[in-house]
Amino acid sequence: MSNLNIPWEDKPLNCDDTIWRYSKNPIIERNAIKNSNSIFNSAVISYENEFVGIFRCDNKCREMNIHFGSSKDGINWKIKDKPIEFKSANSSDEEVGISSYKYDPRLCKIENRYYITWCNGYHGPTIGVGYTDDFKTFYQTENAFLPFNRNGVLFPKKINGKFAMLSRPSDNGHTQFGDIFYSESPDLIHWGKHRHVMGTTNINTSPWQSTKIGAGPVPIETKEGWLLIYHGVLTSCNGYVYHMGAAILDKETPWKVLYRSRPYLLSPQKQYECVGDVPNVVFPCATLHDKKTGKIAIYYGAADTVTCLAFSTIQDIIDFTKNNSL
Repeated sequence: MSNLNIPWEDKPLNCDDTIWRYSKNPIIERNAIKNSNSIFNSAVISYENEFVGIFRCDNKCREMNIHFGSSKDGINWKIKDKPIEFKSANSSDEEVGISSYKYDPRLCKIENRYYITWCNGYHGPTIGVGYTDDFKTFYQTENAFLPFNRNGVLFPKKINGKFAMLSRPSDNGHTQFGDIFYSESPDLIHWGKHRHVMGTTNINTSPWQSTKIGAGPVPIETKEGWLLIYHGVLTSCNGYVYHMGAAILDKETPWKVLYRSRPYLLSPQKQYECVGDVPNVVFPCATLHDKKTGKIAIYYGAADTVTCLAFSTIQDIIDFTKNNSL
């Protein structure tokens, strides 16, 4: 992380939870830009002397696309009204850059380049990949996988000399299943070494993650392993309910799960998480963390409508995960 002060609010005195919400949530309302229906499930990172982000903005036609935004404090954001216009990374191939929609981006710095992954519409949902060096010009490369796939999340460094990504193979609809898989690539185009990371749980063991799971923010490298914050889904009598949990993956072989939280870290309880276009959703997509203090700010989409913040420390999340592991 940079030397910028990440967003932070001290833990309330009456809070016994590992993660606590920002008292002024949501930080981005659904109509924060012209013609937006909702702004949620978005990615942020520090860049130079500010924070920048790639935001999912559904417009009033309910078209899904991703927009660039910037912020001095990580809380108050200026988001472009127009979607990002990607250039083809291979101008000789007309297929590169085709998208019927873009949503749920993640943002990751690897070496000296910033990479964006998202759910890309190419004959169904798959994992789109793009990059930028300056957040002014954006390039789109080949889709990582065949349809159907969602929740493509790159690791922030190469694993054994290869790019590494987590994803969730799915179907063409509102998937009623889903496990997390690991894949490697020498060049971000050719992907292989697919490994199963973890699946859903037994309904009697940990119901909040018994329907499907998906990788959330970019994994964080710690002395304990890769800290992965992810979402888990319960099928209730009133539909899907999205929660937030955490796992610790082995550093050298990240498809091996060392610890995985049995109870959730956060569930939809506030009105802005329970009421919206898709009720009962907390969907983590990004984090900012301070290596010196261990503080972490977690960005999450609420009810598929607005963008919110929650806080904790990396060590507290690790301790929670280890002490409450499946």
